[in-house]
Amino acid sequence: MRNKLNTIELFAGCGGFVDGFERTNKYKALACVEWNIKPYEVLKNRMRNKYNYNDTEQRVLRFNIQRTEELINGWYNDVEYGNGIGLSKLVEDNKVDIIVGGPPCQAYSIAGRIQSENAMHDDYRNYLFESYIEVVKKFKPKVIVFENVEGILSASPGGISIIERITEAFSECGYSIIDDIRKNALLDLSDFGVAQKRKRVILIGLNKNVFGENHDKILKDFYNNKLLKYKSETVKSVYDAIGDLPRLMPRDIDAKIGRKKYSHFPEITEYEEHYPRYHNKRDIEIFKELAFDIEIGENKYSSTEALKRLYTEKTGKESNIHKYNVLKWNEPSNTIPAHLKKDGLRHIHPDYNQARTITVREAARLQGFDDDFKFSGSMTSDYEMIGNAVPPEFAKRLANCLYQLFEEHGLV
Repeated sequence: MRNKLNTIELFAGCGGFVDGFERTNKYKALACVEWNIKPYEVLKNRMRNKYNYNDTEQRVLRFNIQRTEELINGWYNDVEYGNGIGLSKLVEDNKVDIIVGGPPCQAYSIAGRIQSENAMHDDYRNYLFESYIEVVKKFKPKVIVFENVEGILSASPGGISIIERITEAFSECGYSIIDDIRKNALLDLSDFGVAQKRKRVILIGLNKNVFGENHDKILKDFYNNKLLKYKSETVKSVYDAIGDLPRLMPRDIDAKIGRKKYSHFPEITEYEEHYPRYHNKRDIEIFKELAFDIEIGENKYSSTEALKRLYTEKTGKESNIHKYNVLKWNEPSNTIPAHLKKDGLRHIHPDYNQARTITVREAARLQGFDDDFKFSGSMTSDYEMIGNAVPPEFAKRLANCLYQLFEEHGLV
């Protein structure tokens, strides 16, 4: 059996990166860090029940990464986080091969900046990469993986480009990243087996002391040759991802099933988290009309203005942006966002007979999570953690590509 590479996962969320890396059977997670309680519990359970980590109470750390010194050395009797032995004791004498993570992206997203009064210049999440860097400095991995939204390329908190800050910080602690990030490192994950148009910046940093003077040449080869070989031959569609799931049809009465309310829909299916959120009759009629329009090829709602007019006609309100989007069976989904926790109007199911937005399980499938991936049971939290996650299928392909890099340089 080939040797496994050791990773530390920062900003781990519910474990999209972790799940992808574990699928390869080539990696061992020395530690994972996540501060949000719901995804922390999901990640902990997944690692224990699926990947047989028996010490997840210690290995998966719930802590604020901004308190970096304590994260590394341990914390005790904390009112919110209790006790934790810290990363150093978890790593012990093991070499850290890769540190993986992407700070929360809301402060980098274009949508987030538009909605913020000061374009999120003061948002603390702009600077979480500095804590990431401190962990890198401590453990000096051979490779770092830094993932974020496309908006990071134009974000300038404090008037200084965040990419310039990140590039300079990586260089100062001995890591080389690719030049012309937009050209080389901005990837559409639908090219990598994900049934979703999802552009993400994927920065690979090489330890200059490990890879030597040719680090820039190695990086260019990684992006322009190695990684391209892990692209899919065909693009995965919405139908490929969710077409076999049980249909959830409207009905004429409301019902309560257990703790959850279902309006106009049948009882829960055998698939966990495959049940719709509450929809009132007005919205059901809108969903049916929009999806039927696409089904018959009339396409009278194909323009933004037409969708805005429909919204005003149906609700009596006005909006500067169009609220609705119907997924198309034969295309990838639009990006699955954390905003799904608030509404699913931009992710309407393509079957006009079902007349609803997508379920948690459908969102998970569009992100590439397996059906045995168990979420928290809270619809709001589950939509959010799925939208924030790295698609595991992409993570798996990236992990295999990185392992190939390590093999070629005699580092396994």
